Amino acid sequence: MHQDIITLPEIKERSHSHKATAQVFHDPESKKLLEYIKQIAPSEASVLIHGETGTGKELIARQIHDHSHRRNKPFIAVNCGAFSETLVESELFGHEKGAFTGALSSNAGWFEAANGGTLLLDEIGDLSKRIQVKLLRVLQEREVVRLGSRKSIPINVRVLAATNVNLEQAILADQFREDLYYRLNVITLNIKPLRERKGDILPLAYHFIDKYHAQLGYNKAEFSDAAKDKIRKYSWPGNIRELENAIHHALLICQNNMIESDDLSLLKSPSQSHQPKLDEHKIEPVIDPKLKEVFHSLFQQHQGKVYAQFEDQLLRIAYHYCHQNQVKTAQLLGLSRNVIRSRLIELGELIVSKRGAE
Repeated sequence: MHQDIITLPEIKERSHSHKATAQVFHDPESKKLLEYIKQIAPSEASVLIHGETGTGKELIARQIHDHSHRRNKPFIAVNCGAFSETLVESELFGHEKGAFTGALSSNAGWFEAANGGTLLLDEIGDLSKRIQVKLLRVLQEREVVRLGSRKSIPINVRVLAATNVNLEQAILADQFREDLYYRLNVITLNIKPLRERKGDILPLAYHFIDKYHAQLGYNKAEFSDAAKDKIRKYSWPGNIRELENAIHHALLICQNNMIESDDLSLLKSPSQSHQPKLDEHKIEPVIDPKLKEVFHSLFQQHQGKVYAQFEDQLLRIAYHYCHQNQVKTAQLLGLSRNVIRSRLIELGELIVSKRGAE
């Protein structure tokens, strides 16, 4: 049951908790994907990997690299959404000493670091149009110019890109360059969400039991039949990462090394959740009495700052409710991911790399 599982290397600095840390090829759809990966990997073609957050896009990119002629060269994954607009250019293309305030020494960018190997540009849709222009030039010319330098540096890198957004829609919205899209999209891999490859779910669940048994010394647990049934039927909106979090939590609270259905803390589907209804005679939404009581309590305790404090707490609670998944939080609150990300950074819930900053 544990065959064909691939995992991310253990990196202590890894802070992007939405990433899947394991991928399995047990479901028939996943087996087909693995065979296709083996077919296209030996080529030098750029690959665009599309899939929901937590489906294991970086792991698929590593599989492409491992089955390519570059397997003994570097594989580097860069999260394009993890850096501020002022730093992303330096991170990708490098900089010379004194190129900007805080640049106390010269640094190679990720393109240079991946020279000879493979570079994965994760969350490619988060790059600004300005950086997209520079990236397109690098891909066309096969050379980079560091910030603060006029000297071009030849590079030999296979570029893979990953995204959880529809780039074709982004092009229509004038948020992504069409020429860059076609440069990256020589081959497309669409990674199915976990709910569409149910044969992978239990093998992954057992893998995570093994993982935490080995890493943290938890007792080796088993699933009850009811727990297995619950795992199979759940839609897993957070995909592999949500499954891992659910298993980790269940291992903490289960009794006698048996994970029961109630030990699995899962999000309710919209059909299961209570939906507020509109009064047919009044155009006013029905307010939950408990929520109204909470608001009244806040009004009594605070003067003039209720809205800001409630907004902050709402975002924090929603973020953790969605297992620290920015995309799902944005969908839950009806806001854009960029707004969610900016507010999480302000609240200290999301740490952004500051390499090269003051």
